[in-house]
Amino acid sequence: MKVEEMKILSNSVEVSAMNFSYEGQIPIFANFSLKITPGSRCLLVGANGSGKTTLLKILGGKHMVGGKDVVRVLNSSAFHDTQLVCSGNLSYLGGSWSKTIGCAGEIPLQGDFSAKHMIFGVEGVDPVRREKLIDLLDIDLQWRMHKVSDGQRRRVQICMGLLHPFQVLLLDEVTVDLDVVARLDLLDFFKEECEERGATIVYATHIFDGLETWATDLAYIQDGELRKSEKLSGLQELKTATNLLSVVESWLRAETKRESKKLMASVSSIRKASPFDNSPFRSSRHMAYYR
Repeated sequence: MKVEEMKILSNSVEVSAMNFSYEGQIPIFANFSLKITPGSRCLLVGANGSGKTTLLKILGGKHMVGGKDVVRVLNSSAFHDTQLVCSGNLSYLGGSWSKTIGCAGEIPLQGDFSAKHMIFGVEGVDPVRREKLIDLLDIDLQWRMHKVSDGQRRRVQICMGLLHPFQVLLLDEVTVDLDVVARLDLLDFFKEECEERGATIVYATHIFDGLETWATDLAYIQDGELRKSEKLSGLQELKTATNLLSVVESWLRAETKRESKKLMASVSSIRKASPFDNSPFRSSRHMAYYR
């Protein structure tokens, strides 16, 4: 998809009244909606278990949800239009040591392969872009995937996921294994991709250093519910806070307190409703047994 075509799109990502649950489990999302415009760098924030990873996988076409119009990426059905992934327009980078390359399926990153074998094994790549990424991520092409550190293996994974110019990139905590310099350089690269090519990035992370000036949008999810979705420049809490981390921390602490109160109320309700409360056989301190 060309930059001119991206400008015509009103939204790169559009989720409309989505319902989703894993088989046999309670719903994760109920009537969930989200819109992200082209060129955005959207932070996806929330507590563990809030649904961030599941949402990214749904956007990446890894789960079928409702009809073809419920989850749309680049104006196509995220699940039904396989050309999204095969064309490289939609790319997903998660925590596993594997990467879907085109239509070839999952490629392992921990076998006895060299970094060069993995990276140069991806077809249809611009050599200039490939060299830029190898240099950016400081990759030694002689690295053996089964011997390198998690951080080095992660660099190869990221490089492979970015070889084809994406239009929508979904990131699930992929910078967690990188050192500070590698992470900042990668964020600068992402910013350049969005500003120069109109690409869109949805980034789920718990590391907020330097993201106040990097991100354009923020979506806050709590228990599968979208609590906030707005431009970072318009976020009122950020105008009086020290940094983005303190803002998100305050949300999550308030969330924890609410959950604690709910749990205490639930326990109290169960105790009050106990069928043994009025039983003549109910234990008491007078019925204690002593040897």
